[in-house]
Amino acid sequence: MRRVLFVLFAIVAALGAPAATMAESSDLFEHPFSADFAAGKKLRLHVRSGDVRIVGADQNKISVELSGRNASRSRDVSVRLTEKQGATIMRVTGGRHNELTITIRIPRETDLYARIPFGDVEVENVVGNKDIEVHAGDLSIAVGRAEDYAHVDASVTTGDLDGTPFGESREGFFRSFRKEGSGRYRLHAHVGAGDLSLR
Repeated sequence: MRRVLFVLFAIVAALGAPAATMAESSDLFEHPFSADFAAGKKLRLHVRSGDVRIVGADQNKISVELSGRNASRSRDVSVRLTEKQGATIMRVTGGRHNELTITIRIPRETDLYARIPFGDVEVENVVGNKDIEVHAGDLSIAVGRAEDYAHVDASVTTGDLDGTPFGESREGFFRSFRKEGSGRYRLHAHVGAGDLSLR
């Protein structure tokens, strides 16, 4: 009984433990963000609404930079990288929502989880599991080879769903498809209102 109580106490303590800050930065226009991050790890991204590009690169770090006509007027964009229960979490907040593009470069081999409320989102050259959702806007993901995936599920509530690499193309309301394969990666992609393109 004492051992059970000890285990339960340890679990509760772990769940309640605050996230440890690994790195943070503001005024990204003058000071682009960069932090070490090893390839092959899991990354959870929470990014403010807007135009967002997530690009895999041959590097062991994460970097964030701004571009567009409003980049110099968005000095309040901030990045916070934390670690909690073995997960690396990055939040990007603040800044203008028009004529501003946020580019996030991550190691090419990364298990990626990303949530963006609204905007146009592109994911390129990322090899690994992908779990990406956009509440409203357009989401485009370069998936690579269809045979690299063990499981794929993609859906839109309202809009077009283009899954050409998997032999799927649908439009209208509540469109979705699932595929099972012999690969090693898993892909989950969802758009609430807008278009989803897997290419």
